[in-house]
Amino acid sequence: MGCGYESESENYECTLGPELQMTAQTELREDDITRRQALTQMRQWIDMHPDIQNCRKDAPFLLRFLRTKKFYLPLAQEMLEKYLTVRELYPHWFQKLDVLDPAIQDIIDSGYLVPLPERDSEGRKVIFSCAAKFDPYKYTSAQMARVHSIVVESLMDDEENQITGYSHVNDESGLTMGHISLWSLNDIRHMLRCIQNSTPMRHKSTHFINVPTYANKVFDFFTALLNEKLKNRVMLHKDIDSLKRAVDPKILPKEYGGVVPLAEMIADFKKYLETKREVVLGLDKMKIVINKKAKFVTELEEQQITGMAGSFRKLQVD
Repeated sequence: MGCGYESESENYECTLGPELQMTAQTELREDDITRRQALTQMRQWIDMHPDIQNCRKDAPFLLRFLRTKKFYLPLAQEMLEKYLTVRELYPHWFQKLDVLDPAIQDIIDSGYLVPLPERDSEGRKVIFSCAAKFDPYKYTSAQMARVHSIVVESLMDDEENQITGYSHVNDESGLTMGHISLWSLNDIRHMLRCIQNSTPMRHKSTHFINVPTYANKVFDFFTALLNEKLKNRVMLHKDIDSLKRAVDPKILPKEYGGVVPLAEMIADFKKYLETKREVVLGLDKMKIVINKKAKFVTELEEQQITGMAGSFRKLQVD
């Protein structure tokens, strides 16, 4: 039976301003009564679930799923079950997310991945990455994944992020075969399924710039695995000027035409991560018994990849 975290208060105090409350109501079908009833039903469902052994039941955590699924309770419950399951299936990607881990510290210090301090014009949190900052000969794909996981886990309890969603800006200059070869085709497929089906984030836009010509097949393979909604939110920019027409350049790092230097953004974000360290590490207390017969699990464990796999294997670097 789902239990644990019994000391958590079931009381919820809204921290949202009037504008965000209106957005939540119009886009997510959220109001005080709906939210209160949904939180109660989610907690009851967790307590009665035969496979959930331990799970957070505080409002910020449960609202991750309810808001992502626009308060459709069965879909929110399904996503939470998948979220707990992939943490068990892929602990090397989703557990032991410690900001004080030397490898994680080094990768964050490098500037590979950092949320921008200012939101975009739609109020969304923007997550910025630069492939050239990640050393594929020093670090593994698992360490790369854990950096992504620690970043998003530190952001997902924030109510404004839950409502406005996220934008992603990815600078692929410096992307090499070293980066590409870190990931097997199956790992790419598994990771994208995890992101789409079990990560409670509203992905509103994803921007790519400076994608090398030789990596076009990788990009095609990546987008082929996305659902139609996310495919339509992927934008490939030929240059920085194209990106600046889609994203306010003022919020970008100074090196990309913004105001705040990347190093300053990194330093501030590291301080933020340290304040979230215990909460993020505490996620490892959550436990679920994996249902091997569940459709989601059997799909993840399938090993056959068709379609783009043949052309992907022929990828050549000029």
